[in-house]
Amino acid sequence: MHDATPLIATIVGGLVLAFIFGAIAHRLRLPVLAGYLVAGVVAGPFTPGYVADAHLAQELADLGVILLMFGVGLHFSLKDLLSVKAISIPGAAVQMAVATGLGMALGAFLGWPLAQGFVFGLALSVASTVVLLRAMEERRLLDSDRGRIAVGWLIVEDLAMVLALVLLPAIGGFLGGEQAGASASIGALLETVAWTIGKVTLFVALMLIVGKRAIPWVLQAVSASGSRELFRLAVLAMALGIAFGAAHLFDVSFELGAFFAGMMMGESKLSQRAAEETLPLRDAFAVLFFVSIGMLFNPHVLVEQPWVVLAACLIIIVGKSVAAFAIVRAFGRPPKTALTIATSLAQIGEFSFILAGLGVSLGLLSEQARDILLAAAIVSILINPLLFAVLDRWIARHEADVPDDGPSIAGHTVLVGYGRVGRRVLAELQAEGTRTLVIESDEDAVRELRGTSEVEFVVGNAAVAAVLDEANLAGARALIVAVSDPFEGGQVVRAARALRPDLPIVARAHSQECVAHLDGLGASNVIYGEQELAHSMFAAVRAPVDRAGH
Repeated sequence: MHDATPLIATIVGGLVLAFIFGAIAHRLRLPVLAGYLVAGVVAGPFTPGYVADAHLAQELADLGVILLMFGVGLHFSLKDLLSVKAISIPGAAVQMAVATGLGMALGAFLGWPLAQGFVFGLALSVASTVVLLRAMEERRLLDSDRGRIAVGWLIVEDLAMVLALVLLPAIGGFLGGEQAGASASIGALLETVAWTIGKVTLFVALMLIVGKRAIPWVLQAVSASGSRELFRLAVLAMALGIAFGAAHLFDVSFELGAFFAGMMMGESKLSQRAAEETLPLRDAFAVLFFVSIGMLFNPHVLVEQPWVVLAACLIIIVGKSVAAFAIVRAFGRPPKTALTIATSLAQIGEFSFILAGLGVSLGLLSEQARDILLAAAIVSILINPLLFAVLDRWIARHEADVPDDGPSIAGHTVLVGYGRVGRRVLAELQAEGTRTLVIESDEDAVRELRGTSEVEFVVGNAAVAAVLDEANLAGARALIVAVSDPFEGGQVVRAARALRPDLPIVARAHSQECVAHLDGLGASNVIYGEQELAHSMFAAVRAPVDRAGH
């Protein structure tokens, strides 16, 4: 029975092991990604016991990447993409060139053939979509200037890798691969390049001209049916269908096809609902992505080639980061933006593995070099959340933007979150004359706050004690946590309760489970939106308003 159902065994085994090791990692205050990767190592062929189907796991992971890029596209307009082209295009090109050159230098030092060094360096140059976007989403940076630059940079890298994956078989003969032959001619190479660029251009044009109108229209028509199930199915069908069609008809990557599908769907007023419908599947398959990476990892390479793995890690974490930081600063962006982009790119992932697999099949990359690449990828993915934690602390310490009298403010209400709910809460507090200080990390919201001289604010992550100190939580009369994410809100509640055991804390929730979660972390009062709405509707029925004035 087990052999007859490898798909079910892979999904169940991957998710169960990911949960177990993810929970252990969280308990040990390590990134949960570490737990997912360890789960993959345990389920992989290089450790005893249960072995999952690595091929199926990779295909399931690809679904997660498709849905993730689709979700990003929903929140990313063409205007956003074009607004950062001046820095993303040259920045990604130069950074990839630097990383590829460093990889080739390492290969030359080790005596590798030039072709192997080139493929190895190219694989080191491109960041993981999943890792980068997860870090951005956790910090609510996707809609900020830093997030737009990072996503634009990522799209340029994806386009470059699409071209590389198509051209590599064609230039394999020139590079000394095993499949050299008649195709190894300048004419054939130029024809392949032209054909590839033409198909990508045709796909983009088709999406901008036809997709921009057709996709929102279909979404609106399905929504009018009133069936939530049909709406969810339509969203998934368009996301996966366009990604699949882009890959097979235009030789565009699944990820890029899904991104453009999401971007075109973002033109619809129902884009927010579409994003919410895809969120559970996106998260589940993203977990399988990290499990699949762990399954590829051969721990023996750490014993056999420790110094080479270390050198590859330094290229990824230090070489790429320094290059990205220098490029972003050269464009006049602030240090915070440069450090965020540099940290985001200090890892490699899915495209690197695809390129490495193709390189091995073409005889351009040895299996030992592939194992070194995988080991370096695992280490970089494990270290990346730690680098972001360091960056968060640096920003909280050096970039917190508080009014001159901020630390001396007392008897005030601290409001965390300046989103749709936060804005309404602030308006009510100001209407009754309550002095309020807002804590916000989103750059667009901060820009709006800066344009309002009446509002006092602190820029930073409210879950960080240093930021709460800047807001003088010790002298505050109350704390309102208006962020929508219950886990993010829970972190803020826990940090605030540790600093002020007696402080009244009000938080928002979307379900009874969230109410229990926030209560357990120390919230004094949790507002459950649907419950409050039900009370208001009931009160309106019990005591109707006489609009005629009688």
